Amino acid sequence: MSRVGKAPINIPSGVTVTVNKSTVSVKGPKGELSQEIDPDISVKVDEGVVTVDRPTEQKRHKALHGLYRSLINNMVEGVNSGYKKEMELIGVGYKAAVQGNVLELNLGYSHNIFLAVPEGISVNAETAKGQNPKVSVEGIDKQLVGQIAAKIKSLRSVEPYKGKGIRFLGEQVRRKAGKTAAK
Repeated sequence: MSRVGKAPINIPSGVTVTVNKSTVSVKGPKGELSQEIDPDISVKVDEGVVTVDRPTEQKRHKALHGLYRSLINNMVEGVNSGYKKEMELIGVGYKAAVQGNVLELNLGYSHNIFLAVPEGISVNAETAKGQNPKVSVEGIDKQLVGQIAAKIKSLRSVEPYKGKGIRFLGEQVRRKAGKTAAK
């Protein structure tokens, strides 16, 4: 039995889960999400608990069992409390600004980078005097929040010698020793 798949999902107050054939919809205070489910996997909602079951012990069914349980749990958590990723821009002259649904980044290139933010995701840029600029990505869809955060991070990945670039808040970067001067 899958350890992830057999764990029940508790539904917090204010969140409703409905199952229509092969679609699971979750509605909560922050919004609504839905997910298509493989027809072999069965999802049941009983008294504030969601359980996911598989028909056989085939490798495919075992994999889908844990996958769909995790996806449903992420939806329940997302519509209830949401997801947030925070990043820090480390480098001389690095700046971030938000205008509407467009994130403008100045990352030391010869041009500014404009990134359109999809609907359902909110991006905030904060610059405090004497500190590195911070960018936060928030939303109810865990996959989309992570994808947008990874896209922003990939625009200027952290280099190992000086540690310049975009990193997640609290991320540790292994630093390399540079060349030593010749005698």
